[in-house]
Formats: sequence, C-alpha cells, structure tokens
Amino acid sequence: MIVWFNGELVPATEARIDPTDRGFLLGDGIFETMLVRRGRTVFLDAHILRLQRGAAAIGLAIPLDPARIAAACADLLEANGLTDAPCASLRLTLTRGPGPRGLALPASPAPTLMMTAAPAAAAPPGLSAIVATPRRNNRSPSAALKAIAYLDNVLAREEARARGAEEALMLDSDGHLACASAANIFLWERGRLVTPSTDCGILAGITRAAVLELAPGLGIETAEERIDTARLAQIDGAFLTNSLMGIVPLTRIDGRTLPEYPETARLDAAYELLLVAAERSG
Repeated sequence: MIVWFNGELVPATEARIDPTDRGFLLGDGIFETMLVRRGRTVFLDAHILRLQRGAAAIGLAIPLDPARIAAACADLLEANGLTDAPCASLRLTLTRGPGPRGLALPASPAPTLMMTAAPAAAAPPGLSAIVATPRRNNRSPSAALKAIAYLDNVLAREEARARGAEEALMLDSDGHLACASAANIFLWERGRLVTPSTDCGILAGITRAAVLELAPGLGIETAEERIDTARLAQIDGAFLTNSLMGIVPLTRIDGRTLPEYPETARLDAAYELLLVAAERSG
C-alpha cells in the first residue's frame, strides 16, 4: 500500500510517525473518511470544508490548500491502482505534529498530514444494534468534531459485538439518543423522519445533511430533536448513515425486530442519484 505522507507518496512500511507526534500521544487531531466512486471523491468540497472548520476549532493550520488536497487524493488513488475501482475509501488524518512533553501546545506546530486509500466494501443490506454503555459527552467541544480520539466509540462497538449485534447506539450525557459508533441515526415515527439534534453530542455527518436536504423533496417531514430512549420501542423503522455505507436500515435494536420501512428505499434511491450526479461532476 502507498500512502500520501506530508507531501510525498511512500510505501506504508516507510511512512514514519514521529514518536512525539501529538496525534499518536494525545489524540490531538482530526480526520475525514471519504467515499470514492470510479476515481472521483464524492462530496470532496464538503469534506474539506468540515476539515477546515475542525482545524479552525482546535487552532490548527492545514498545510495544504483545497486544490492541493484534491490533487493529492487523485495521486494517491492512482498510486494504489484505485482510479477505476467501483468504490474506494480515502482517509485524511491531520495531527498537530510533534511537540514537547505535556499538554501545552507547541510554539511552532509542524502538522502531520497523512492520507490512505483502500478498496471499499459494499454496504450491508441491514444492521442490528444495541444501546451501548459508553456515552457521547454533549458538553465536550470535541463531540462536534471528527476527532481522532475514538476510544468511547471503539468500546461501544466492542460491546455490541459481545452482545451479538453489529452496531452500537450511543446516548449523550443526558440520556438522549446521539448516534451509532460510526454513523448518524434516523428514526421513522408515524411518517416523520426524526434524527438527534446537534446538541446531543453528535458529529453532523455529510450524508446526514444530504438526507435532511433530500427528504422534503420526497414529501417526507423531518425533525431534529432530543430523543428519549423510550421512543425506540415505538418507532416504525430506522436507518444509519455515513459517507462510506450511505443509507443502511437497522433490522433490530436490543433484540426488537424492526420492519422494513418503504420510505427508506425511496430515500436510498434518491441518495444514489445524488451520488451519481456528484460522480459525474467531481
């Protein structure tokens, strides 16, 4: 595998992370995971904008402008033979770079910027989930960022695996539904499409935003709310979203089987058309 590392394409075995890199030691950094279809990075502008906003929120300068990031994506895909792949993924990781011991920020940061590329698996037809123990801290500034510190999510997913499920639903500090371990969640309630609001410790996903934009055009009422867990026992259906898998129905939550909800398929079809348009214009 070839990686793009601080401006150079190098074999993964030769990429060297400084032992004092704050991303490795402190989780001091952010990342983006992007879908690639036939060599075109889907919603690249939106991902770069979120990266820029995240970097600004933590006081970190991005060492490349958007045009050079786009060029680096293309170069990396070509180097890994993924230009013509039906689906691939790109991960861009930005850390504050090396620093002295302790928490104080380095006086002159030298950020580390790395990108990796890999084939992307097909999205599953459905996923089972449990409500996990680890929670999202909705009072933390990092909750709204795609920060590289993912330990709570890792532990939540492992709890799901141990309980025979594929995904973990996470609550916020106040006990409201927040998200899955690596996705946003949408619920169908009496014809309405409801998703946790941004004050529930969620990362506002790019696919989440696309669904909220597409739904009204299909005659679907949407709402962003604080959702008590008791409502999960009454929902008519649910699905998860993220950039790589798109829209995937939830088939079971805490052992309760969820029926297929027909409007999910309509939304999925509309989202696929959006991807095709992005593919052609990318």
